[in-house]
Amino acid sequence: MNNTLPPIKVFAGTSSEYLGKSICKELGIELGKMKRDVFADGEFEVSFEESIRGSEVYLVQSTFNSCQNLMELLLMIDAAKRASAGSINAVVPYFGWARQDRKDKPRVSIAAKLVADLLSVAGINRLVTMDLHADQIQGFFNVPVDHLYASSIFIPYIESLRLKDMVIASPDVGGAKRANSYAKYFDVPLVLCHKTRAKANVVEKMTVIGDVTDKNVILIDDIVDTAGTITKAADLLIANGAKTVRALASHPVMSDPATERVKESGLEEIIFTDSIPYGKENPKATILPVAKLFADTIRRIHNNQSISSQYLFK
Repeated sequence: MNNTLPPIKVFAGTSSEYLGKSICKELGIELGKMKRDVFADGEFEVSFEESIRGSEVYLVQSTFNSCQNLMELLLMIDAAKRASAGSINAVVPYFGWARQDRKDKPRVSIAAKLVADLLSVAGINRLVTMDLHADQIQGFFNVPVDHLYASSIFIPYIESLRLKDMVIASPDVGGAKRANSYAKYFDVPLVLCHKTRAKANVVEKMTVIGDVTDKNVILIDDIVDTAGTITKAADLLIANGAKTVRALASHPVMSDPATERVKESGLEEIIFTDSIPYGKENPKATILPVAKLFADTIRRIHNNQSISSQYLFK
């Protein structure tokens, strides 16, 4: 590290401590000491157990599952601001509420914008995140956003599979741009699965656009929540003649009954990053680490270097 720059200090929220430790191992530093005290009624407070005055602080916390993770991150930011940190950088591998990025029906909130406002008001100087559900969420912030892509993690793994007759597929039209980037990189055909929803998390109907006969298909997505879409797409692709179907997704939300759906589906394998923890027993799941990607990004930010060279594609 450049000794003329303020020191880096990395802290992690309760649910992302595993990731904070891995990032610090890559950086060759110790994870910062932080304490969380919980009151009898469930309210909690966070405190830094070491001086951070003038330091370049990175707070690692994905905002998944419950509101507690987001609230803990907000308290961490506020505590860092009040402790005179030199800069406060929120490292949010999984940015929750990103699916609510627009008004798609009357009288609904735009939760992604609200969360962006909360983080900004709390006092962040920068956001580092990965594979936002919608790229335009970066524009909700008035601070720099380093939007990383898991393609640099997934592509080497896909290459290691050495699949012949490979086809890239998107489980819905909304993910076509993301899937097309992989198809262009590997110079293989792109197939789309068109779905209609009866309601949130419930797929009513799905059709395949493209030929998958005797092909090894890889489904590309950013989030797997209940796994209804991804498993339905996999089974439909197999019914249409696919030889094998694998899926990869950046964020394993995997709400029940997602794990059972994956186990019972025609998926050969489902590949995730560890942006959020996935601890359930699932022989079809492969978890790839993101610590090196985030550690390299933190190092480049610290040294005022470009991070665009890390992207295989966007």
